[in-house]
Amino acid sequence: MRALLSLDGISVRHEIHDVGWGPARPRQVTAALHAGEVVLLLGPSGCGKSTLTLTVNGLIPQVIGSHMDGTVTVGGHDTRTTPVPRLAAEVAMVFQDPDAQIVTGTVLDEVCFGPENLLRPASDVISMAEQALRQVGLWDRRHDAPEHLSGGGRQRLAIACALALRTPVLVLDEPTANLDPAGVDEVFRTLREVTAGRDRAVLLVEHNLDAAIDLVDRVIVLDADGRVVLDGPARSTLADNADKLVELGVWLPAAALAALRLRTAGIVLDPLPLTPRELAAALDATPALPAPLQRASRAPVSQTAISVRGLSVLRGPAKVLDIADLDIGAGEFVAVVGSNGAGKTTLAQALAGVITARRGAVTVDGLDPATADPRLLAERVGFVFQNPEHQFITSRVDDELAYGLRVRGVPAEEIEARVGELLDRLGLRELSAVHPFLLSGGQKRRLSVGTALVTRPRVLVLDEPTFGQDRERAAELLTLLDALHADGTTVVVVSHDMTLVAEHATRVVVLGGGRVIADGPPEEIYADAELLATADLRPPPIAQAVRALTHHPGWHGLTRLADLPAVETSS
Repeated sequence: MRALLSLDGISVRHEIHDVGWGPARPRQVTAALHAGEVVLLLGPSGCGKSTLTLTVNGLIPQVIGSHMDGTVTVGGHDTRTTPVPRLAAEVAMVFQDPDAQIVTGTVLDEVCFGPENLLRPASDVISMAEQALRQVGLWDRRHDAPEHLSGGGRQRLAIACALALRTPVLVLDEPTANLDPAGVDEVFRTLREVTAGRDRAVLLVEHNLDAAIDLVDRVIVLDADGRVVLDGPARSTLADNADKLVELGVWLPAAALAALRLRTAGIVLDPLPLTPRELAAALDATPALPAPLQRASRAPVSQTAISVRGLSVLRGPAKVLDIADLDIGAGEFVAVVGSNGAGKTTLAQALAGVITARRGAVTVDGLDPATADPRLLAERVGFVFQNPEHQFITSRVDDELAYGLRVRGVPAEEIEARVGELLDRLGLRELSAVHPFLLSGGQKRRLSVGTALVTRPRVLVLDEPTFGQDRERAAELLTLLDALHADGTTVVVVSHDMTLVAEHATRVVVLGGGRVIADGPPEEIYADAELLATADLRPPPIAQAVRALTHHPGWHGLTRLADLPAVETSS
């Protein structure tokens, strides 16, 4: 069978400012995708996954400055020499950053843009656009401007644009990164429909393996140097190489991570479960299970760090935020969750002073973010944007970290020490001279977190901090946040990652329609099925598994991996 997509010895190098050509990432990748295959590309952050996807439609090397060795062939066309517009008839792509591919003024025009440029008949264009928008739940918003959609809404729009082209090859780079749990389910349901005919080849970069595992047929794994180290059937490759994948720092399904943790306590689940359903069945087949670990009690909150009274924010004629009262205590770790468009990012921006056109009273560490001196506010409140590129202002990674300290007149020796500490802690030391825009998506996210941490603020507000991170780097970031929280920093995280919320937050604020519709500890929020359905949320995979247990009812209240019996090691 002729391959729809062939990669033969692909290596890509990017030019680094003041340094020259950087190391190849990816390196010597050879693979073929055939009709009917859905292939998952895994690897640690910075190994070249996104770069590899950009070679498939010719953007590398034709548009993005880089040096590529090897050959990519799509539908019989060499992507090095075939014009990019011609390749658009063969391969459609969803970029890691959906804003990078939006070019028109309305949602409908955006989806029509691709088929129109392929010279499809007008009647077909409208039909293709309508079908794609209905598949992602945006048909009713077809006349809206894309900028009026939430981040998750723009992610859905980018997916619709790719689907409308109906190309033989579909490439998706983190297509669910900004989506609420219900949206994730919807995207993968749509992808199952699209791939049901087995006439397309799909290349998928995705960290959410819990959602992807039932879709993908095959897994290709890159190591930190960008080389292929595994390539095989999805389920057996993940299950048989779980320890190696953990060592590489890539994501595994939560059920597999749970089984690996239980193994340290002498509970061996064989075969390794990959879904909540499989984990539940394996646990129920185990005659005796020890009691789960007890969650540490929370210290009472004595001071208020954040106070919100009558906060409302308008976007055009629509009120996107309408919060009567919200108090967050000093030293709390609060997760803000809810469906796409619920107002989460708007709330985070109001707390950080990014949004000043609002009504009501907001106080953060004694300051009104809308009127406070920006330098003083930045010393008290650190903010990480949903899109890290929105906050980069220099041409080097180390300068980006140092900038906030320099404008405050911090001594050079202290700046050097703080920047060096963060470069090491965030795994960016070797990239210190690289332009921030040339980093991978995960590296950009770590840098954006570093720019917020470098001033050592007392309040830290982060919008999707683990977006684009491999498992190891996400764990490092969250360990860092936990340490800051333990030292008394107030941490507010906007996240769609229900596992992150369960494992780390001391409190969950649920938004719906711009209002607070629930507020409580994670275990209480996840126990309310009606609330979860209303807010388009899902329990984390561990909670889904243990609630299905028949023989071990004492485990029904678990929500975290950290609650599972295990023998902790120093590593």
